[in-house]
Amino acid sequence: MESEFMCYFADCSIELKKMKIIIAGAGAVGSHLAKMLSNESHDITVIDSETARLKSVGSSLDVLTIEGGATSFGILKEAKIKKADLFIAVTNSESTNITAAILAKQLGARRTIARIDNQEYLYPANREMLISQGIDYMIYPEMIAAREVVGLLSQTGMSDIVDFSGGNLHLYAFKLDKNAPIINKSLNEIADPDGAMEFRAVAITREGKTIIPRGQDRFEVGDLVYIITNKGGVNNLLMYTGKENFEVRNIMILGGSRIGIRTARDLGDHHYVKLIEQDREKSYAISNMLDNTLVINGDGSNVELLAQEGLSKMDAFIAVTGNSETNILSCLLAKRMGVKKTIAEVENMDYIPLAETIGIDTIINKKLITASRIFRFTMNTEVTSIRCLTGTEAEVVEFIAKQDSLITTGILRELDFPEEAIIGGVVRGNSSFIAQGDTEIKPGDRVVVFALPSSVGQIGKFFN
Repeated sequence: MESEFMCYFADCSIELKKMKIIIAGAGAVGSHLAKMLSNESHDITVIDSETARLKSVGSSLDVLTIEGGATSFGILKEAKIKKADLFIAVTNSESTNITAAILAKQLGARRTIARIDNQEYLYPANREMLISQGIDYMIYPEMIAAREVVGLLSQTGMSDIVDFSGGNLHLYAFKLDKNAPIINKSLNEIADPDGAMEFRAVAITREGKTIIPRGQDRFEVGDLVYIITNKGGVNNLLMYTGKENFEVRNIMILGGSRIGIRTARDLGDHHYVKLIEQDREKSYAISNMLDNTLVINGDGSNVELLAQEGLSKMDAFIAVTGNSETNILSCLLAKRMGVKKTIAEVENMDYIPLAETIGIDTIINKKLITASRIFRFTMNTEVTSIRCLTGTEAEVVEFIAKQDSLITTGILRELDFPEEAIIGGVVRGNSSFIAQGDTEIKPGDRVVVFALPSSVGQIGKFFN
């Protein structure tokens, strides 16, 4: 699934612990990246042509700001592009991002990343041409978000899904209700008495705080629980959490955004899909693009319209307009009308905890999607995947254990692994298993670690 988004140079890891990073674009994605990366003590410079955006970033973060265009030779030289370990172009203009990344590489930047919004740049021949020009990595957040939505509709009992090592391990998120069999039980109480484990709880988000659970921690109503499992553990996992998968046939999408269009295109061949878009001209354009989707021109905040279009008969409702409030409120309406699965795009980070506590099944956020794909380039060890999860402070990282690394020197319970991190599962060759205290990691193993931000920097030393 992620082949188009993997890095295209041999070594994904960057050896420097402290990096000089230049971010072109101080919009929502750029400012979020600056905030996240500045917390890691990197040397951050942000370039943007809008004074107000730069003031907002500069006043709240320890970063250097430069006003101007990211495609200007003078501005790039002022930012000391020659010394840049990583150049990230995430402005709202795809052409600016591509041009800026090419120029940055030619002027000496070690690695370059460009945000794009057109799939044709990812076609093999086009991609190779851009790589040859100096763009090391391209990210298309809307495509990744659409694929996540499609994946969630195939596993409808889950709130979030992350696959590792080609699907050998899975991370699922569940919201526990009062009927879940594991309520008021501890991790020790639900463990298999024979010692075999097909799944493991690696984090619990409760009242906005993330807990790395240990044996005596108990599950409570309303917990958002993150669980690592292999292929054999999914059915038992559903049984313990009181969830069930159901078939999705009828789907309503609110918003003709890039995410909405891509989701409809991916689902239209095998599902009955309705897409509602308020802009009349855009509705006509979308209807010509999508062969197997019924496109309706109308105001998605109009309750009568949604009722007339059969909202109560839908199996899933996906709200991906450009307005977080509209997406949240329309998903709440869908829930009240009996829709089993609701997914909302919420770009306002402050709204995410609220949205998850009031009954929306899944939140998607392009800032976190982008940050997840970029953050691994700043790690000082080999990382094949990293995911910043919606609704929790924690990050889930897939490391490769190197020869003679600390993680391979003994069984896990004897290693002084950080308290605010936990190893969930291991992929060894073509097999996978859940990590336990007596597990011994071997060189070459792919190891999935769930960690709070305070411990991410400490974990790398175990895998180098």
